[in-house]
Amino acid sequence: MPSIEMVEVGPRDGLQNEKVVVSAADKVELIRRAIAAGSRRLEIASFVNPKRVPQMADAEEVVARLGTPEGVTRIGLVLNERGAERAIATGIDQLGAVAMASDAFGIRNQGQSSDESVEVASRIVAMGKAAGRSAQVTISAAFGCPFSGEVDPALVVDIARRLAAAQPAEIALADTIGVAVPAQVTRLVCAVRGAIGSIPVRVHFHNTRNTGVANAWAAVEAGASVVDSSIGGLGGCPFAPAAAGNVATEDVAYMLARSDVETGLDLDALISTAHWLAGVMGKEMPSMLARAGGFPKPEDNG
Repeated sequence: MPSIEMVEVGPRDGLQNEKVVVSAADKVELIRRAIAAGSRRLEIASFVNPKRVPQMADAEEVVARLGTPEGVTRIGLVLNERGAERAIATGIDQLGAVAMASDAFGIRNQGQSSDESVEVASRIVAMGKAAGRSAQVTISAAFGCPFSGEVDPALVVDIARRLAAAQPAEIALADTIGVAVPAQVTRLVCAVRGAIGSIPVRVHFHNTRNTGVANAWAAVEAGASVVDSSIGGLGGCPFAPAAAGNVATEDVAYMLARSDVETGLDLDALISTAHWLAGVMGKEMPSMLARAGGFPKPEDNG
């Protein structure tokens, strides 16, 4: 049976755009529940300016409280060298750098042009390796920019090729604002795979326009080997207007399981965690599976 690795980004990307500031204790509980459901790579914190993203101000505390669960890779998002230094100091396992496919979004999101972000991301990869850590890079706004509109796929492929020279653990294509459609995803994943050799392609989709799960399937079919997702479907970008949540972990895991693709995730545990998270956030989760449940249900087999 084929398999796909899923990266749980709920503790970082899922929470960073929420009005409710979740306690470090609840963040760690979310991470532990995700691990119990089978997650083995998780984006647990963001080492960014706490004044700009107050929901992530407790990054060091979250890492310290969590400790080092066996067999788990803890990822910390970093946007610059200062963030990388902070993350490395915590003992985090992997750095997650970001390069921008759009100047307009890059300047608003992290104060860097697209070219500058590629250079910074490459340096962060080198910093991680020098510290004995792995590092990967996400190309943000790879399918469209909230400020300048369409993004040239050739530009994204060129960025991926330049990043590949730094030899990151993987390169991700992020639909930061949820505008991509499956045909577009297929073309871009195939083009990037052809440009970066043996480096794995990861994908990161938001479900803003209800195409996220379909896009995840298109990416898998096109050869992406890793898919980001967020329990409950929470998420968004503080610097991208109307950027709704990530694809829900349980929705993507259900689709893959029913398609005979192994993820190692326990759907019932994911649904239970989504319900728990709804209580923490004080609202219903966007996830469809959390509402409908899996199939077949246990009573269907009786």
